[in-house]
Amino acid sequence: MAYRSCAARGYRLLSGPSPGLEAGRARGSRLIFYTELRRGFRKAPKKNEPRKGEPEETAPKDLASSANQTSKSSLTPLLKEPVSSSLSSRLFRQLFKPFVFTVGFTGSSFGVAAIWQYEALKSRVQSYFNDLRLDWLEKHQPPKAGDIRKQVNQWWNSLTEGQRTITGIIAANALVFCMWRVPSMQRTMVKYFTANPASKTLCLPMILSTFSHYSFFHMAANMYVLWSFSSSVVSLLGQEQFMAVYLSAGVISTFASYVCKTATGRFGASLGASGAIMAVLGAVCSKMPEAKLAIILLPMFTFTASNALKAIIAMDTAGLILGWRFFDHAAHLGGALFGIWYVFYGHELIWKNREPLVKVWHDMRTKGPGSGGNGPS
Repeated sequence: MAYRSCAARGYRLLSGPSPGLEAGRARGSRLIFYTELRRGFRKAPKKNEPRKGEPEETAPKDLASSANQTSKSSLTPLLKEPVSSSLSSRLFRQLFKPFVFTVGFTGSSFGVAAIWQYEALKSRVQSYFNDLRLDWLEKHQPPKAGDIRKQVNQWWNSLTEGQRTITGIIAANALVFCMWRVPSMQRTMVKYFTANPASKTLCLPMILSTFSHYSFFHMAANMYVLWSFSSSVVSLLGQEQFMAVYLSAGVISTFASYVCKTATGRFGASLGASGAIMAVLGAVCSKMPEAKLAIILLPMFTFTASNALKAIIAMDTAGLILGWRFFDHAAHLGGALFGIWYVFYGHELIWKNREPLVKVWHDMRTKGPGSGGNGPS
């Protein structure tokens, strides 16, 4: 089970298969649990033979055989992970569908973000006049003291735009975390909220796993890092553009993980928001390289954002080359490189060319039924 986490570099923890029982001795450096046979003779276990008319099973029904099943602990859900590389050639052909999903989802995310921004601008104009009317009513009808709803509104308005945006993401992650605690939903969570290139379900987990955390510490660390950078990244990109980048980075980083796992034959399920968060870090550190950062547990040591980004990329690159399996370095590199690319090139290539789509949406809105013919251009 692989985890993604950005704080304290607790990125992707990979738990191997549970050790099996061996009847003989084995040489080498592998750690094997032995069992002693009872003294004397013992009948060999009866071999289960298939009944007549029933085909004999020659392959596991799920992602791996029961010998490769990971043990369930407080940090990892019960998963079955394939470890054989014999599926690589077949799985490479299956990556075409996730690739198309990645391209389509990324384009759709930016398209929806452009329309969202258009509608938000119209709504702000309308809300400006509504606020003027409400201010006049409050002067003549002051609200009751101790109104809980007003206190909540005051707290919400005290947050920055970035913090309000991240609050929704944190709420979604908390909801998925609670779903992991429901025993009857374990099979559904493993199928749709963990990403594995050897699974039959490939596309939906690419985005759903970005909001999935099984460990509370894993979720808390990721959300803390995201909250810390929320104001900077949203002020840099805007609320709508940030959401498009965040969701796209989650899918792109998962696809990078798919490719790496398929190429190396080291299959396994993964989950977490680190790929998307690495894109946020890459974007902010590239745009503000001289900003001062500090480690959570060591706030007395500060360093520039540029040096932090270089160190993260260097460590993930070394881990990818050397085959370290404690972190999912491919997902981190995919997210970080996408964030850097978007700041320098993607913004000009994608976001600044959204006007044709917005114009089409504007024409649909103004020329719709009941608009009275041609509306204002």
